[in-house]
Amino acid sequence: MNIPCILIPALVGLICGVLGYLLGKMNSKGDDSLALSLQADLDACKANTKNLNAKIASLEADLAAKSKISASQSFAAAVPTIVFDSALAATVFGKKIKENDLKIVEGIGPKIEALFNDAGIKTWHALSESTIDKLQSILDAAGENYAIHNPGTWPKQALLAYQGKWQELKDWQEALDGGKE
Repeated sequence: MNIPCILIPALVGLICGVLGYLLGKMNSKGDDSLALSLQADLDACKANTKNLNAKIASLEADLAAKSKISASQSFAAAVPTIVFDSALAATVFGKKIKENDLKIVEGIGPKIEALFNDAGIKTWHALSESTIDKLQSILDAAGENYAIHNPGTWPKQALLAYQGKWQELKDWQEALDGGKE
């Protein structure tokens, strides 16, 4: 057996082990200072976040106060009040019409009205301001029995109802085929 062939790899392994141990010890001592540095940075970020959250709360309070003043001054002018005339609607349609009854719109029945109510569309005004894509997505989400409906004219019909243009609505509905042009 040749001793140098066994001794050289054993010495190299021993030297590498000692060096690895020493390097590991040196790095672990540096980790404490790194951890302290990172903790200091984290504490500074937390303090900055706290200050920014306080600023945001202050600005939101200012905005809320200003919007209350602004809303109370301009709300009456911004939203025109349209009074529902049930007698005129009943005269034109020949039946009693309830305010914001979405079923007055050609093509909307009780089930579709319930879908729209669940989606937050409960008034003629809300329906008139809804996009056709939004209405179609509500119908599509309800299943294929509802997805076949075409809400293309529904917002305009709802607008006529909201504005109290009953005769114009009735005339247009007579020209429609199931709510479709």
